[in-house]
Amino acid sequence: MRRDVLQLRAFYASARGRAAREMLTRKIVEAWGDAAGLDVLGLGYATPLLNPLCGRARRVVAAMPAAQGVEVWPTGSANLALLSDEFSLPFPNAMFDRILCLHALEESESAAALLGEVCRVLAPSGRVIVAVAARNGLWSNAEGTPFGHGRPFTRGQLEFLLRDAGLEPTGYTRALYAPPFTWTARWADGFEQVGARLWPGFAGVVLIEAIKQTFAVKPRAAKARVRTYAPGILAPSPVTRQTDSKGFDGTGRRP
Repeated sequence: MRRDVLQLRAFYASARGRAAREMLTRKIVEAWGDAAGLDVLGLGYATPLLNPLCGRARRVVAAMPAAQGVEVWPTGSANLALLSDEFSLPFPNAMFDRILCLHALEESESAAALLGEVCRVLAPSGRVIVAVAARNGLWSNAEGTPFGHGRPFTRGQLEFLLRDAGLEPTGYTRALYAPPFTWTARWADGFEQVGARLWPGFAGVVLIEAIKQTFAVKPRAAKARVRTYAPGILAPSPVTRQTDSKGFDGTGRRP
């Protein structure tokens, strides 16, 4: 069962949520920059990380699963969020250059089907970043946060799902090294710098970037019989005429 959109919004308005948003947004900007001129889709509850991309991207859309609910986003501007079936997104094939999945896979009924739909709407050579709760991290056990619900993943499990959906992983990083406590939120930046060096395996979130690659299909060769002329194999022979007892052939002429 998915967390309600009101619970997600309340978390990111808290001290822990603001710290998580800052640490995760930093990773997205490092990977994509400001996405100038690109079409960007946020799937799940990705709006906390999409704000820096709204200024330069050509199009930014937030699709939220029906079981979760939807909110108006961004505040004070034209709404860019919509409610959608996560297994049947209302977009044409190959529409988006960048897709960000946050709070999307962990509570999905079928993570494989969701990623298959992501691959469908992703443009050729487009890139997707999937952020999920890390199985070994403290945040996956913090039920007071959205990362403490649903199925956490390891790096290997997530890479397998991406490849199975037709996406090739190209980058990997971790985030949220600070323990999921309110009093640690003010030192989240310090935990992030130290944790990446001293205890990288205890990060709270795994982020993997993958690319959609399309390859030209070459026709398969097939054997075909070809008739050829080989002189000498069936050489023509002269016609012999049959004659009667008087020496005449069938035309009445003597040969």
